[in-house]
Amino acid sequence: MMIVVLKKNSTTEQRADLIEWIKSLGLDVHLSEGKFQTILGLIGDTASIDTELIEGLAIVEKVTRITEQFKKANRKFHDDDSVFDVGGAKIGDGNFMLIAGPCSVENEEQICEIAERVKKAGAHMLRGGAFKPRTSPYDFQGLHADGIELLLKAKKLTGLPIVTELMDISQLKYFDDVDVIQVGARNMQNMELLKALGRENKPVLLKRGLANTVKELLMSAEYIMAGGNEQVILCERGIRTFETATRNTLDISAVPVLQELSHLPVIIDPSHACGIARYVRPLTLAAAAAGANGIIVEVHNEPARALCDGPQSLTPDEFGDLVQSIEKVREAIL
Repeated sequence: MMIVVLKKNSTTEQRADLIEWIKSLGLDVHLSEGKFQTILGLIGDTASIDTELIEGLAIVEKVTRITEQFKKANRKFHDDDSVFDVGGAKIGDGNFMLIAGPCSVENEEQICEIAERVKKAGAHMLRGGAFKPRTSPYDFQGLHADGIELLLKAKKLTGLPIVTELMDISQLKYFDDVDVIQVGARNMQNMELLKALGRENKPVLLKRGLANTVKELLMSAEYIMAGGNEQVILCERGIRTFETATRNTLDISAVPVLQELSHLPVIIDPSHACGIARYVRPLTLAAAAAGANGIIVEVHNEPARALCDGPQSLTPDEFGDLVQSIEKVREAIL
């Protein structure tokens, strides 16, 4: 693949002529118009393309070959940060998305109460599991399609967009009214699922696998984007290490690394990273200080009685206090 950066004074007609000529060479062209520059991504076999010939054109500033396997997720391909609008709330660039809700949808009263309380505290989106991948087959597996219906009731009540996890392609029929589809850590390299989501026209929240590298996460994002859906939100949720004091180990360095390599928004899941509610606050503030674009945090009205992941869930009041602290951290670093 090759990147062609155009000069600021290039005209629409000049760009159209250049794109038509490039396509005549048997290549596809992806046009990315940012605040400060316009980039053409040349997709296909560019090995025989004469870079000096293209660089010599009056409207071309520079030409760069991309050697990394991930192309569309690459910041070289799209210099400006991607910004996605989810129900009026934006994520990416300088926006900080607050996603909160229970690990699992348990009943209508539970999800509606939590939705009302997290919205009041400042949440922009409601999370809740309907289809739950659990390590033990005897644990609560979620309410499935009924769980999504309850999420939609909470959305109607509060206006909060919803995000919930998709485990299998066969479940897509239930996700028509879901605002953001989540791909969990276990499915990060379920390539057929990723391909199917590439054909969807809605944001995908892609979680990093328990033992996957940053570049493997980006390659999974590339699977979705290659299918035509470029609305991908990357999520660092902790990786498995030799440490046993916490459920996983939060890789806070993934935030600046991913933001350097990619233009996609990066959020943190501090709840799954540590598995202990009292550690969620410091990890969240560390993520905010590192420049993350948001968090997805578990909140339950009665954590001690939660059917899933109660020990790592904040109460709505604790979430409200956390939101205020996040604002202070962001004010300090911006």
